[in-house]
Amino acid sequence: MIRPHSNHRLLDRVFRILFPGLLLLLLNGCTSASYYSQLVGGQLRLLQAREPIDQIIADPARDTQLKAHLAQAREARAFATAHLHLPDNKSYRLYADIGRPFVVWNVFSTPEFSLAPQNHCFPIAGCVAYRGYYSQDAARGEAALQRLQGMDVSIGGVEAYSTLGWFNDPILSSMMHWGDERLATLIFHELAHQRFYVKDDTEFNESFATFVEQEGSRQWRASRGLAPDNGKRVRQRDQFIQLILDTRQRLEKLYTQPLPAEQMRQRKAEEFEHLRADYQQLRDSQWAGDKRYDAWVYAPLNNARLLPFGLYDQWVPAFAALFRREGGDWVAFYAAVEKLGKLPIDERRAALKALAEPNTSID
Repeated sequence: MIRPHSNHRLLDRVFRILFPGLLLLLLNGCTSASYYSQLVGGQLRLLQAREPIDQIIADPARDTQLKAHLAQAREARAFATAHLHLPDNKSYRLYADIGRPFVVWNVFSTPEFSLAPQNHCFPIAGCVAYRGYYSQDAARGEAALQRLQGMDVSIGGVEAYSTLGWFNDPILSSMMHWGDERLATLIFHELAHQRFYVKDDTEFNESFATFVEQEGSRQWRASRGLAPDNGKRVRQRDQFIQLILDTRQRLEKLYTQPLPAEQMRQRKAEEFEHLRADYQQLRDSQWAGDKRYDAWVYAPLNNARLLPFGLYDQWVPAFAALFRREGGDWVAFYAAVEKLGKLPIDERRAALKALAEPNTSID
């Protein structure tokens, strides 16, 4: 039963005209039907759980802390449209309590001796390097099946995602443990995906949204009279990501060698120990022993756990250069991004590489 407050534009125009064709009758086939039916059902339940943030804030019976957090998010959402020229719609002006720590769990998998992800293609988002599940148990089941096939597998919980403007995306209860600024940056990031998205180019899309998130956060802080962030956490994150990328590069070189399987496994394990040693040295010599990444580093490692790193950051310097080239004008910047996005993928990446290099630009 749909709650009265869920009638948002007639449940987003009847589930955007039945999403579409219930994903082409669940793409035919039993396995596809089972997977896509949970996607359709999970998205429908999320849409039904939405409430207008204004109503929550005005309700004296609602939790005071929740209302305060949502009031800050409402200000950030208004800033996103008025100052960052991001889409002006109902997204992130709604709230949904989903009753779990993550909205979906993504399953990544690679062959044992390869960093090439097992890609999955979807009617709306295009091809991505994971499959998402609204149930953690379902994600674990998929991971177990992949392991039986000899794959390296990793499961990652996701606290938010964008439907790319197909529906009015809500702020989720899974995001409520974040601070106000982190929630604001998430809103900027996800609205950037709605502003522009290129199918089948994850690095482009995520780097673009990450740049909008970072520059938007800087401007958001300035608008509230706050001092610029000292960048400590960002520097640590960038250094950590570089350790992962260096490890990936060494593994990619290793996997090209004609070694017996047992020797390859041993060398692979040695590379992960190399990563841990480099991390410990960095943590203790430059981070004053800050252990924020310990849990990730000292958990079991495999190829699949390395996949997400770099996707969100690879072209951020290029987009920063493009923003400077356009004089910090958001409208001109988005027009330039759209121009890049229309290029064939090889030309697009060459243009981004040129932008990222010092003292170079593109017309």
